[in-house]
Amino acid sequence: MSVMTAQPPLPIATDPSATPVGDAAALVEDQDGGRVFLHGNLVYAWQPGEDALRRWSAVQLARLGAAPVAHIATAFGVDPGTLWRWGQALTRDGVTALASDKRGPKGPHRLTEPVVARIQALRADRKSHRAIATQVGVSETSVRRVLGTLTPDIAGPDAVTPDTVVADTGLDDEPERAQPAAPAPVLPVLPPAVDRSGERAAARFGLLSQASPVFAPAARVPLAGLLLAMPALAATGLLWCARSVFGALPNGFYGLDTVLVEAVLRSLAGEPRAQGATRVDPVALGRVLGLDRAPEVKTIRRKIATLAGTGQAGRLIAAMAATHLARTDTGTTTTSTSTGTGTGADPDDPDAVPVGMVLYVDGHVRAYQGGRKVAKTHLARLRFPAPATVETWVSDAAGAPVLVVLAEPGASLAGELRRLLPQLRAAVGDDRRVLVGFDRGGWSPALFAHLHEHGFDVLTWRRGPAQDIAPDRFTDLAFTDETGRTHQWRAADTTITLPLAKPSTKASTGSDGHADGAENKTKDRVEVKAEHEYENEDRTEDGVQDAGKVFAMRQVTLAVPTTKHGKKHGSRRGAGGSDLRQIHILTTRTDLPAEQVIYRMGSRWRQENYFRYARMHFDLDSHDCYAAHEDDPDRSVPNPARKHTYQALLAARARHGQQAARTDAALLAARSPAPGTPTLLTNQAHDAITADLREAEAALTAAEAAHEATPARLPLHQVNPGQQVLDIETKLINHAIRIAAFNTASTLVRELRVHTGYARANHEAHALIRQVLTGSGDLDPSIDGVLTVRLDPLPTRRATAAIAQLCEHLTTTETRYPGTDLILRYEIKTAP
Repeated sequence: MSVMTAQPPLPIATDPSATPVGDAAALVEDQDGGRVFLHGNLVYAWQPGEDALRRWSAVQLARLGAAPVAHIATAFGVDPGTLWRWGQALTRDGVTALASDKRGPKGPHRLTEPVVARIQALRADRKSHRAIATQVGVSETSVRRVLGTLTPDIAGPDAVTPDTVVADTGLDDEPERAQPAAPAPVLPVLPPAVDRSGERAAARFGLLSQASPVFAPAARVPLAGLLLAMPALAATGLLWCARSVFGALPNGFYGLDTVLVEAVLRSLAGEPRAQGATRVDPVALGRVLGLDRAPEVKTIRRKIATLAGTGQAGRLIAAMAATHLARTDTGTTTTSTSTGTGTGADPDDPDAVPVGMVLYVDGHVRAYQGGRKVAKTHLARLRFPAPATVETWVSDAAGAPVLVVLAEPGASLAGELRRLLPQLRAAVGDDRRVLVGFDRGGWSPALFAHLHEHGFDVLTWRRGPAQDIAPDRFTDLAFTDETGRTHQWRAADTTITLPLAKPSTKASTGSDGHADGAENKTKDRVEVKAEHEYENEDRTEDGVQDAGKVFAMRQVTLAVPTTKHGKKHGSRRGAGGSDLRQIHILTTRTDLPAEQVIYRMGSRWRQENYFRYARMHFDLDSHDCYAAHEDDPDRSVPNPARKHTYQALLAARARHGQQAARTDAALLAARSPAPGTPTLLTNQAHDAITADLREAEAALTAAEAAHEATPARLPLHQVNPGQQVLDIETKLINHAIRIAAFNTASTLVRELRVHTGYARANHEAHALIRQVLTGSGDLDPSIDGVLTVRLDPLPTRRATAAIAQLCEHLTTTETRYPGTDLILRYEIKTAP
């Protein structure tokens, strides 16, 4: 059998210098022009300068499918989008449309000597690039080229610098030709850090108070974007407050400012816990700090422990709270107008009522999974009790955290609100009235009166059963918030009174020894419900004094659709069987429009949003320190036995009510026989009918006596001996760092929305800020007194343009880097 032989395939191109284009084509370009080979055969050729034929050849290769479009575009030195546009132009206008446009200026050069001099003078006055471009009448790119703020690889060989100014010839048809430009200085890429070995040696012997930041010129520095946070970080007051509270750390290489700045920047980089420093390059973070390397885990923990050992963490957070409220109340920050606690009044409406300062208070439960004997607390997210610590957070109207305190285990929100009043008043700084919003966990009419008496207005949801408002009292309301979004509600505005004293829990019985029918049974159920509502109320001695007193409050009632959640919780249909239910908001502010009351109450969810965001990005629930100490054995705590006696009382009262109903029915039957039937109800018969009721009454009386005899509170050592409390000081210092980090990121997000034209800022601002903070860039301290942070471009042009506008705005703040005299100037390279 014969064997067929195959002819060897022809070479793709005979020229060894040919560039392969896929598997079947090749491109040769030299001084004679260009040629395209397909399977070794010459198919297209062009002379030097015939750009139209060159582009036509590329389009034909793509249309023939000789190679993938990406390979063809790479071989011809363009991107696939350009190749696609060539094809569209060829189809629309023919080969002539592929001719190259004339390069260079089409008219006289606008950057004349007077123009350049004016640009330099305006920059000397610290004008932004955008302001200079507007005043001079040139583009921002031209301004950057004149000032030399574009790197050579971005600016290109024709970049204009002060040394490459051309004369204005005044001829429109004569192209401009620049003089040869002096090469711009090129920053070294990641050079070795400045040697600080001498300072480290002095720090080991305690001869150095702290190492000052020193920045060296460097390009492509990782995490250089973190320096964008410095203006917003300065506005939080963390560094100034820490210096005023702690003074300074003991002598060492890393000072107080360095430790706190490193912690905030590391948190913004996604590693808020101390052990997260193992996942961050210490040399890269050290360059941003102006050091040879950043502190590592054991150093961070030791420094934080030193601060915690002073016992002044509470003072630090209080000082930061006062700084935050003073800054937001005046409506200004280091970088922009804040919406945190603004007046909320329409400046175009002379009759508008200012909202004033608004604060929200809520508790936050942090679960504990360690082996310490920590008190159990109900976890709403897990829906069962578990070892945990309780914190009370105060936020401003925008949901930004202001203040946090560690609450006692088992403390109610109502009790914490009463305890917080002196700290809130100190943070506010004067005697103005403050609107305090909280949820139903703070329900206590006595607390409402106490807040009102001490200069705080109340804003909360009504708790417990309430009578529905007549439908004809509802009106349509609308409110436009600070973002321009319009909200619409249907609401009624009324006034109610609340009893200040705890209602009686005694059962009501008739004179003949049995309950007075359905009316008394309904009353008993209401009283049982009322007692349950007061179980978590703060216990004070005012209950006896306030017996018979009431407190008047404004009630704004909303008519909302009945949802599955509402039906589950006993919501009832509205008048006429409509699928509406009523929810009630209570406040002591009588001057605010009803729509403002509704909007401010709904805005309390911003605090919940902070808890969720902080858990995701700042490890809010992490254990920053596992140290613990014995709890106060004499501290008064709720008696768990009283809960059991209360449940027994409820069961006895239910049995009494049921037996009363059966006794009423039996007595009615005995006293109302059939017509014509004689009846005689003797004492013996009456006693037989009511025997079970008297037994139920005796059981109820015994249950009431047992409940009253059981003390509501006991010393801790009788309830849970050996209970421990986790370290508070370390946790509060880390909370101060988290507060500063969150408020820093929130400020940058707000600046991005207000001062840039980023179209999707309302949806992508947080993600974009996180992206740019972890980006790379150049550090250039070559100008005296100025540290230029030049960021690398982002993946998309619109994001790069938005960050460029943000950089210009942040530059106008003239923020100094802590511990130096360097003013931060921000720029971003444009994508090539």
